[in-house]
Amino acid sequence: MVIRQSLREAGLKAVKTVHTLAWFSIEASMVYVLYAGIRGRSDRRAGIAGAIVFAETAIFAGNGFHCPLTAVAQRLGDESGSVTDIYLPQWFARNLPAIHVPLFVLAVALHGRNLRAAVKETGGRIVSLMRPL
Repeated sequence: MVIRQSLREAGLKAVKTVHTLAWFSIEASMVYVLYAGIRGRSDRRAGIAGAIVFAETAIFAGNGFHCPLTAVAQRLGDESGSVTDIYLPQWFARNLPAIHVPLFVLAVALHGRNLRAAVKETGGRIVSLMRPL
């Protein structure tokens, strides 16, 4: 029984670590999308980073606005199912969606502005935006 509990605790730490690494990667992508938008660079890199952010947002929304790892954490014994409570400050973890949504909207607005300007500048062609990596 002690071994089973130790395995659950190790599994829970692994899930929380994976979640933290995924969260960091997604937020790094969000920062890059914002940076690129502010700098007027709606290029392939920004598109890739944006796709990562969009996919995470779609998965989160598709799961009823709960992290899919919550159920895994609960099965491993975490009473709250929280996957953010070990490596992020609690106030920050609780407010991630409230922080993320305005940033997402801002990124869309910035890149929309950039794309409109590029279309206007190129006479309707967007080919120039697809600069090589």
